[in-house]
Amino acid sequence: MLKAWHLPVAPFLKQQQDQLAITLWLSGETPPLRVTLRAEEDNEEITLPMHRLRSEPSPGITAWRAEIDLSSGQSRRRYSFKLLWENRQSWFTPQGFSRFPPARLEQFAVDVPDDGPQWVADQVFYQIFPDRFARTEPRSAEQDNVYYHHAAGRDIVLRDWDEPLTAEAGGSTFYGGDLDGISEKLPYLKTLGVTALYLNPVFVAPSVHKYDTEDYRHVDPQFGGDQALLRLRHNTRREGMRLVLDGVFNHSGDSHAWFDRHNRGTDGACHNPSSHWRDWYSFSEEGQALDWLGYASLPKLDFSSETLMNEVYRGEDSIVRHWLKAPWDMDGWRLDVVHMLGEAGGARNNLQHITGITKAAKETQPEAYILGEHFGDARQWLQADAEDAAMNYRGFTFPLWGFLANTDISYDPQMIDARTCMAWMDNYRASLSHQQQLRMFNQLDSHDTARFKSLLGKDVARLPLAVVWLFTWPGVPCIYYGDEVGLDGNNDPFCRKPFPWNKAQQDLDLLALYQRMTKLRHRTQALRHGGCQVIYAEDNVVVFVRVLKQQRVLVAINRGDACEVVLDASPLLAVKEWQLKEGKGTLQDDVLTLPAISASVWFGN
Repeated sequence: MLKAWHLPVAPFLKQQQDQLAITLWLSGETPPLRVTLRAEEDNEEITLPMHRLRSEPSPGITAWRAEIDLSSGQSRRRYSFKLLWENRQSWFTPQGFSRFPPARLEQFAVDVPDDGPQWVADQVFYQIFPDRFARTEPRSAEQDNVYYHHAAGRDIVLRDWDEPLTAEAGGSTFYGGDLDGISEKLPYLKTLGVTALYLNPVFVAPSVHKYDTEDYRHVDPQFGGDQALLRLRHNTRREGMRLVLDGVFNHSGDSHAWFDRHNRGTDGACHNPSSHWRDWYSFSEEGQALDWLGYASLPKLDFSSETLMNEVYRGEDSIVRHWLKAPWDMDGWRLDVVHMLGEAGGARNNLQHITGITKAAKETQPEAYILGEHFGDARQWLQADAEDAAMNYRGFTFPLWGFLANTDISYDPQMIDARTCMAWMDNYRASLSHQQQLRMFNQLDSHDTARFKSLLGKDVARLPLAVVWLFTWPGVPCIYYGDEVGLDGNNDPFCRKPFPWNKAQQDLDLLALYQRMTKLRHRTQALRHGGCQVIYAEDNVVVFVRVLKQQRVLVAINRGDACEVVLDASPLLAVKEWQLKEGKGTLQDDVLTLPAISASVWFGN
């Protein structure tokens, strides 16, 4: 049986000036007579002969090599391998062997040169819902001002930090978390191993979640106002932390001056057909504003308007550019429901506008990280480089949910085995370049989902397995605030509980696991930049290896009973010694012995 190995990292790739050497490893009783490399030159398929190397990378392994010219062409280099015998052929791609040529977007891809933000893959992100993370004292009167929340039809509710969260007035209940509170907790985040923050919206808005923006150019007084964000930016830079904001450009809030549903006298578009902001929104023939998914308080912005484009992203002092400039100097944007943004109350010309947002951001801050929110398939936007990465629900979170929690995003039952889970994850990332995979935003849950701990239910013992997976799979890990101390909660609003700062309410063993995993990731290049190969995926057990140069990290996830797993011989596992760094499994020769419901991590060189 023929076997092949290739990952788009060293030792399989080696760049020397304007040449990229690409190597394929093969073993088996009937090796091919010839091997060619299918590559591209300005989108045109080209075939390059590969030559067999005299030296063997490992006993019984033959190596074939070809070179790609890097002096011309697009930076995304797509390639696959064509194996030829006297009367047949086979193709090798990220998803294995095929009897017919692969589609263009199903091939290996590497960005040379890589013009994406170079800092992202080295981070551990932490997502903060500002009202619920930390509250500072003393406070200004503006921070605890009670006002009428029109969308909810009631006054907002102010609660003490330790009061339980209820379903009543979910979007109108405030606990007083603020940006200075985040600043005060940066030492805690440092001990956790966090190096980058993603904040849910901080701009002026009437709700607790702030996705109904009232003013894109100022920070909400409840969070401490503009000066509190400046202090947080100063403090994060002092600690060497990155800071990414949430951009809600698909819709505004109906209380924004541009719209002014509540007649505050701003000449807004809602009631005034002659308003100079009228074409920033879409209206039906009856004069009703088109909104986002039936939420009247969230009127859709219409990007067919030249002046709106200039205000949001294209103009020299657009909103997108403004927050990336001094004195704010933010490190990027997470773009809310980015796939729905567009013209005429829908998503027409969506890709054009997302590309425009990214272009404006990069012109202002070349290393800005542009992250799209997509619950569905984000590859259309990623393959077009309209954004740097996506929240990786489809390629990481949902398959992991299916395997460990037996549920899907609709909270319907979904029981999948290891083979299905790995096929799902590998299929999704196969059409992304290696560098894009490393920048994908991996989370176990978020402010828009139930907490993973709650999804597990009676299988809560599997929670540590997910934590290990989060820090070892390709992509940048993000911890949703409180997950690390065992905060639970079902869907909104219960996934947005205040952080339990009383240690008696924290799972300190879980916290210690998070701290160990952040340390492993920070000190291991292979976990941050390496390729990934699934070694074993059957029934309850997943085993994969991260590879970079001579460094290897082997990860074994077992959701079921204690078992032994015999690993197939692989040159990727040919190391002098394996050292157990996390978990309690054993690895002897090619036999893994795994405890019940366990995750184990080995380092090898």
